[in-house]
Amino acid sequence: MNYHWNWRIFWEIAPDGAGTYFDTLCSGLMWTLATALTAWIMALALGLVVGTVRTLPNTWLVRLANGYVELFRNVPLLVQMFLWYFVAPDVLPQAFGDWIKALPNAPFITAVLCLGLFTSARVAVQVSAGIAALPSGQKMAGTALGLTLAQTYRYVLLPMAARVILPPLTSEFLNIIKNSSVALTIGLMELTASARAIQEFSFQVFEAFSAATLVYVLVNAVVVFIMHRIEKKVAIPGLSVAGGAAGGH
Repeated sequence: MNYHWNWRIFWEIAPDGAGTYFDTLCSGLMWTLATALTAWIMALALGLVVGTVRTLPNTWLVRLANGYVELFRNVPLLVQMFLWYFVAPDVLPQAFGDWIKALPNAPFITAVLCLGLFTSARVAVQVSAGIAALPSGQKMAGTALGLTLAQTYRYVLLPMAARVILPPLTSEFLNIIKNSSVALTIGLMELTASARAIQEFSFQVFEAFSAATLVYVLVNAVVVFIMHRIEKKVAIPGLSVAGGAAGGH
């Protein structure tokens, strides 16, 4: 293989005149982080609500929450991304659809919405599994103290379940960062798309994607470190659960 390595390519001016190739990579990283973090906030909020509903004694609410989970968890992310970006604006009322198409950052909004909904279904499974993994005495204790069902969830079950599901939530956070790369298919210039642009302009394919790989590894390593510190800080000595949360259905 006769390949000419050139790591100095990142300090050369990109053809778009916006800066160096390194600036292009940094811009892609910023879009990746913005997309992943915004979608993660959405996923946590929705996943917490849906996951809690899945453990309630109301059969119809449980079925509705389970339907939500099965819908967004079982359709491939790429298909969902295409549906939200290419199909949804055309099936909505015309005025609303035209407004969505005219948004200046429609790929970013679409990616956040798609990733948020897709990941929220997975987070909901973790939340419901974490609650189910707690000893049944936790809920009984809340009732014995005179707490309502809502207060029992808020002050007893959810704080304890959150500690149980921190490890699988860390995995979901890492996944949403990596899954943000799917947004390149709808035109979002995130990290993978930026590496691809560098490769197309400079023909230095190995340098471009090696750099992107290194950035993903570093970002995920930082996330793992932070979440590990949080997990140790909030851990309750002697806390045991009835089963693992990661494999809940």
